[in-house]
Amino acid sequence: MTLWCPFDNFPAFDHPGAFVQPIATPRHTPFYEFHRAAGGRLIDFAGFEMPVRYTGDVREHRCVRGAAGLFDISHMGEFEVSGPGACETLDRLVTNDVSALEVGQALYSPACRPDGGIVDDLLVYRLPDRYMVVVNASNIAKDFAWIREASLPGVRLKDRSDETALLAIQGPRAADVMRGHVPPAALDLGYYRFMIGPMFGAEGVISRTGYTGEDGFELYFHPRDAERVWTGILSAGRPHGLEPVGLGARDTLRLEMAYMLYGNDISDTTNPLEAGLGWTVKLKKASDFTGKQALLDQRAKGLARKLVGFSLEGRRVPRHDMAIECAGREVGKVTSGTFAPSLERPIGLGYVEAGCAAVGSAIEIRAGEARLAARVVARPFYTQGSHR
Repeated sequence: MTLWCPFDNFPAFDHPGAFVQPIATPRHTPFYEFHRAAGGRLIDFAGFEMPVRYTGDVREHRCVRGAAGLFDISHMGEFEVSGPGACETLDRLVTNDVSALEVGQALYSPACRPDGGIVDDLLVYRLPDRYMVVVNASNIAKDFAWIREASLPGVRLKDRSDETALLAIQGPRAADVMRGHVPPAALDLGYYRFMIGPMFGAEGVISRTGYTGEDGFELYFHPRDAERVWTGILSAGRPHGLEPVGLGARDTLRLEMAYMLYGNDISDTTNPLEAGLGWTVKLKKASDFTGKQALLDQRAKGLARKLVGFSLEGRRVPRHDMAIECAGREVGKVTSGTFAPSLERPIGLGYVEAGCAAVGSAIEIRAGEARLAARVVARPFYTQGSHR
């Protein structure tokens, strides 16, 4: 049997914290009607009408931490990059080392502008004869144009976003939900590994990455199989406590892990070094990459600011763009903030001057006329996740 995976000769159709503003005519994922039937509260997010919650953010958050949650993330973008020069093209665009990927392996990487600013943070999957690039929903058009402009002669680039459905199963019981519905080898996949195989009566890519800090899987398949996969997962997951989860809980889960959200914590005005993503910047890889010289200069000069995690006293939540003060002086801005259900306290991320970035540093968050006492803490905030 020939197994489906994104880009296998399907006709081409001509990517939370602070949610994006509503648009006049939002798009829908293949699971839109299932969200409505499940009572999901729908909002416009990155041009798509998506469920922000079903039963409640805290309940859904705790469901993922304690059992398993099902996320529709079909709004993300998927590109096929193939042909001679595909690897070199991607290596010239991202800071991580694409050439080091084995077939069946994925990597996370920022992609930078010449000044070091982050175009997007994305995933690159290596298939036997091509690459899959997964980008943020709000950046699909921008990223596609950016890759196309930088592609070497002979490279073939296709946007497969509209013909790719994507679900994530996250939680300590994720493997229990999958067992018997995917090949046994899928349950043994290492972190950032994937395979092509059958799943819940469909065929596609079974991946093991994640955005919650819990064990989990991502399933890429054709939208024509949306109903059988969605209902199959819910049926298989019911005995294990699985529930559908919306964007609200997805945001609190990722923030407890200090995972960054593009447009909030990283953007084209921030660079990977100051964001704490230096581990993704392979300055010694064979290919030069866009932004390399700027990052080398930044490293030599020293960082003027750093992204830090902080914890607050009391229960008031920090909000995006609130000022951060140290010793009575403004030293930065909040990029993300929430009340962390797993920790039962407010937490946040923000850029501060390097001199105020050490763990243990006392800072304050300016909330109108109030000053909220806070302290820089180590990241991630939550350290009990089940992901291996």
